[in-house]
Amino acid sequence: MSRPTTTDHPCTAATDASRRRWLKLALGAGASLALPAWAKTPSRRALAFEHLHTGEKLAVTYFANGRYDDRALARINHLLRDFRTAEVFPIRRQLIDQLFLVHSAIGSDAPFQIICGFRSPATNELLRRTTSGVAQHSLHMDGMAIDVRLADTRSRHLRDVAARMKLGGVGYYASSNFVHLDIGRPRQW
Repeated sequence: MSRPTTTDHPCTAATDASRRRWLKLALGAGASLALPAWAKTPSRRALAFEHLHTGEKLAVTYFANGRYDDRALARINHLLRDFRTAEVFPIRRQLIDQLFLVHSAIGSDAPFQIICGFRSPATNELLRRTTSGVAQHSLHMDGMAIDVRLADTRSRHLRDVAARMKLGGVGYYASSNFVHLDIGRPRQW
C-alpha cells in the first residue's frame, strides 16, 4: 500500500476545506440531517481493485492525513487506463470517492472488479460501432465513469445502493453482470 507523503496536522485549513468538500458531497447525495454511516468523514480512504482484462491488482490508500496521495492516484490512473490503447488519463477524485462511499455503504470485503475505467476516444468509437448502449461522448472518456462489480455482492444490490446515494449516474447491465457508475447528474437506467 502507498503511504501519503504529507504529515499535516488534522486541524489545518486544508484539512478543514477537504472536510467541507467531503461533507458537501455527502449532503449533496441526499443525506438527511442525521448523516448515515457512509457519509461520515473518514480520515483514511483506501480501495482495492482487480482489473478483469489485464489481471492487474491494486490495493491503495489514496487519502490520509487530510490529503490525497498523488502517487496513489497515479497508480489508480494507471490501473484504470484504456487497456486497449494503454492510454492513461486522470480519473476524477470525485469518482474515486464515490467508489469508496459505495463500497463502505455496502460493507463489502471484495476489491472492485474493473470492466472499464478510462476509455479513449478511439476505443469509445470502436465500442459504439460494435456494441449497443455506448454514448457518443461517454463520461468514461473524461475519467468520470467506471464499470464495476464486486465478487461478494450481487450487482443488482450494488446498483440499488449506488442509486439510493444519488452521487451520479447508475446503470445496471444484468446480462453482463456489471454496474456503471459516473459523476454526472444523478440518473438511473
